[in-house]
Amino acid sequence: MKCLVTGGNVKVLGKAVHSLSRIGDELYLEPLEDGLSLRTVNSSRSAYACFLFAPLFFQQYQAATPGQDLLRCKILMKSFLSVFRSLAMLEKMVEKCCISLNGRSSRLVVQLHCKFGVRKTHNLSFQDCESLQAVFDPASCPHMLRAPARVLGEAVLPFPPALAEVTLGIGRGHRVILRSYHEEEADSTAKAMVTEMCLGEEDFQQLQAQEGVAITFCLKEFRGLLSFAESANLNLSIHFDAPGRPAIFTIKDSLLDGHFVLATLSDTDSQSQDLGSPERHQPVPQLQAHSIPHPDDFANDDIDSYMIAMETTIGNEGSRVLPSISLSPGPQHPESPGLHSEEDEAEPSTVPGTPPPKKFRSLFFGSILAPVRSPQGPSPVLAEDSEGEG
Repeated sequence: MKCLVTGGNVKVLGKAVHSLSRIGDELYLEPLEDGLSLRTVNSSRSAYACFLFAPLFFQQYQAATPGQDLLRCKILMKSFLSVFRSLAMLEKMVEKCCISLNGRSSRLVVQLHCKFGVRKTHNLSFQDCESLQAVFDPASCPHMLRAPARVLGEAVLPFPPALAEVTLGIGRGHRVILRSYHEEEADSTAKAMVTEMCLGEEDFQQLQAQEGVAITFCLKEFRGLLSFAESANLNLSIHFDAPGRPAIFTIKDSLLDGHFVLATLSDTDSQSQDLGSPERHQPVPQLQAHSIPHPDDFANDDIDSYMIAMETTIGNEGSRVLPSISLSPGPQHPESPGLHSEEDEAEPSTVPGTPPPKKFRSLFFGSILAPVRSPQGPSPVLAEDSEGEG
């Protein structure tokens, strides 16, 4: 195999390699009669990407020498990426790039012909491999969006770089909504910043999707494809189905085709129901949910259920003791110094409006059992007995 890339196509090839490097650690290079195919897949097999460069993309393209079979190889992504590391250098200094695959020496040779007669040669070792091909059909997806990559690139620009997933959905009035996705955890959702961008139907060249559908996918791989499509001034098509089904992102030109297949989360039903509704972002329902403990909160583990049983027994034997213990802060009686000191220790560890943590529960149960273990000091039971005798 031997191909020659000249002019601005060298940078286009370099941008494609940069996009593939966001997904996988290995690059599958396969010369075909239809062009040169570059493919990769991540380690978890949840993301697949493929670029097919047509023979017209090259100044010279030969898939195989006469009398030899087509070769395919697998190389490390870092090794191939090092050749096209600096995109600015490719644009300013490199005039043409020659790629040849020699099966006898098991070497992939990449030569960069730079200005002033400088030639850089990279000999990369490779491994023979089977053809890497994902099975997907964009025509089978019921929902499809098509828009310039620049529009979608500007839409994802406000999202933080550390964001892992993003939700794409159709809201009211056929608005396309991009929303940052966060896992619903008790500690993170209250402090997480939710970013949402809305695009009108007029921003899309084609929009075939029903209201309420939504999918969640990885943002890193999506940004890699957008970066390449923006630089080539191409349109991006998104084909998707129900949550949990893979989403297919395609770009097409007379000189190249690109396909990115990304897995989607299957637990996005709650996010797809109220897309675009402002009620979902109000924090009042969340605060109310956290301010009232669940009635079965203390029965989550064995030690708590055991303490509940002891509390019930003590309540039956001396029901007048329990009203002096309360979760809500109130006036403290000076005649019970033991309970007062324990509650003072528990107050700094609690936050108003949140369920009692494990530490608070252990102190709470200890304060209930304290009058039984330590009868020292005055108690309401002794005071009532003295009044009965009088």
